[in-house]
Amino acid sequence: MPATATAPAPLLLVDGFNVLWAGTFGFPAEIRSRDKTRELTGLFAFFALLRATIRDDLDVDPPEVVVVFDGEHGSADRAAEDQDYKANRESTPEALKPLQFLADVKRGLDLHGIRWVELHDQEADDVIATLATRAAPARPVRIMSRDADYYQLLTEEIRIINRSRKATRRLITTQEVVERYGVTPAQWPAFRALTGDKADNITGVRGIGPKVAGQLLRENLPLHDLPASGRLTGAKGDAITAAWADVMRWHAMITMTRDLDVPIILTGRPSPQLPRPADVVEKLELW
Repeated sequence: MPATATAPAPLLLVDGFNVLWAGTFGFPAEIRSRDKTRELTGLFAFFALLRATIRDDLDVDPPEVVVVFDGEHGSADRAAEDQDYKANRESTPEALKPLQFLADVKRGLDLHGIRWVELHDQEADDVIATLATRAAPARPVRIMSRDADYYQLLTEEIRIINRSRKATRRLITTQEVVERYGVTPAQWPAFRALTGDKADNITGVRGIGPKVAGQLLRENLPLHDLPASGRLTGAKGDAITAAWADVMRWHAMITMTRDLDVPIILTGRPSPQLPRPADVVEKLELW
């Protein structure tokens, strides 16, 4: 149904750094300026991926698009809880290469009427969780990211688009998570706390893989009820019991915040269509 006064446009929330990193390191060809002095791969790829996703991967009408970036100090609170949080991420110039494109990505979004938000002390996932939760009662919400932690937000109204997957499998739903992992989206933080998350350097419990975690959490068992459930038996049960304080801390870290004060008013109107990425670069006068 097209957006009207009573039916706002669907909302597409874009995990900005996730897309920028994917574009910088995963684009099939290097893009440079005409005089070969500037690399433009990350900038070009960001807009190519965003445009292609809106054109090819949405199962809803043209959306209102909001791009969300991690704040510079966004992970500070979680790192204070666990000094190992994201400590495995390299900070070499090559690893941080996508950041050189950030200012121009933001300028390109501004020039083409695509709004973006960045809170200096918040991670993008918490901002996206807040905006998705706020919008979902009134309209469909789609989240563009390769980060599986967004699975915890899945509902009938909220779905995830992962463009790194095959075209027929890019749209991720509640049903897929239940069938593939044996847990509900609401249980995802518990599942990850038990199995770990390499991307965020959360180790999980040694010896607990997805199959075991799914069995332990079957029938929608809340994590805090696991110790009294009678399911923590044998060596694996002993391992979880010994690591229980860590499991609960990881669970809290993985659980996204959904009630931030995000200073953006959603319009409910479709965002302008993006031109070809080459035209975005041209308008930025970077060719």
